[in-house]
Amino acid sequence: MNNVEVLAVSEAELRQTLIATAIAAQREGMNRGASGNLSVRCGNGFLITPSGMAATEQIEDDVVWMDFTGNARGSRKPSSEWRFHRDLYVARPEFNAVLHAHSTFATTLACLGRDIPPFHYMIAAAGGKTIRCAPYATFGTQELSDHAITAMEGRKACLLGNHGLLLAESTLESALALAVEVESLCEQYCRALQIGTPKLISDAEMDVVLEKFKSYGQNAQG
Repeated sequence: MNNVEVLAVSEAELRQTLIATAIAAQREGMNRGASGNLSVRCGNGFLITPSGMAATEQIEDDVVWMDFTGNARGSRKPSSEWRFHRDLYVARPEFNAVLHAHSTFATTLACLGRDIPPFHYMIAAAGGKTIRCAPYATFGTQELSDHAITAMEGRKACLLGNHGLLLAESTLESALALAVEVESLCEQYCRALQIGTPKLISDAEMDVVLEKFKSYGQNAQG
């Protein structure tokens, strides 16, 4: 889903898909209760899940529309983390969906302040040779968003120090798929660390893997 396709889908359909994806993320173990948030680009702004509401409790009217200056439209308060959603859309026009989660293994590594090195070639799915961990900052602040944008440079995902997981993709569906993949990688890395020091893939080999990922999957060209 590119920006033109996002504009072609009605706001009502995007609201429905946003809630359905938030519920699916919870079912996949990405979030529990009211933790985490999700957004999708919509016209000259974006739709975002409301603050402090579990996905299963949300209806279409609870979803908040925001513009890129931070103005909100709706009956609910937007997620307190709307700033890094807004800033990712502004900085990275290829992104149409942003997902933030407090999934168990990603959050475990985030609480250790660990970058995830190339212990497995699927790290490339997140866009680079590593998954960075951004420094801690208070939730909902511009400082946190600034740290996140830096950690996401050249990447689709990062950890937020002492907080959780942040990622962005071209569609809500692909954002959820990437979240599941990254959480799986975080679990594998945690378990490998319990046994010993994982053997890392070389920088040169990761260059090869990243190049192959350009034509990986059914939607890729080539």
